[in-house]
Amino acid sequence: MSTLFYGTQRRIHRKEIRESGIPLTTIAKRMGKTRQWLYLLFENPNVSLDNMIEIGKIIYHDFSTNIPVLKTNGVSEGKHEAFYDTKSEVQLWKDKYFTLLEEHNALLKQFLTLKPN
Repeated sequence: MSTLFYGTQRRIHRKEIRESGIPLTTIAKRMGKTRQWLYLLFENPNVSLDNMIEIGKIIYHDFSTNIPVLKTNGVSEGKHEAFYDTKSEVQLWKDKYFTLLEEHNALLKQFLTLKPN
């Protein structure tokens, strides 16, 4: 893992992004930014903590291991469970799946009742 903290500077390095396997375009879209903005962020020696936290959530990287300020702000309590809201995200996708499955089954029943033998 590369060092993110140089004195008072906060940097996001491409290494963390590459290790995540998530494309830059996807990260930029999730943040509502452009890829160019993301490239400029790599060159910025003082990235805001909000941007670091948001990128960390997207790439599932806990920047608080390198930046003590994040730990003192309570961001990293309980490791990834508190930092990333994975339980609610899993539940959200599970609910969507079950809703689609129920709609699919209802359409199948409707199709079978309309279909002549």
